[in-house]
Amino acid sequence: MKRSCARPGCSSPATATFEYNYGDQMVILDVLADEAHPANYDVCRRHADSMTVPNGWTLVDRRRGPASLAGHLTAP
Repeated sequence: MKRSCARPGCSSPATATFEYNYGDQMVILDVLADEAHPANYDVCRRHADSMTVPNGWTLVDRRRGPASLAGHLTAP
């Protein structure tokens, strides 16, 4: 069974999984996990590519090879 994007109103197929690390104020975005997990969220490519994080948080995008920091992508 294919998983869909978790964003409300989006029914595109999920291509990435992200999780929050509240202690480190970090969002970790990775390739789609093999299995769904209740603490993680699956999103489509469009929503993964446009993801922003709260001010002061870091986005770690692991989809493009070794962990790459996109640390200054924050929500307005």
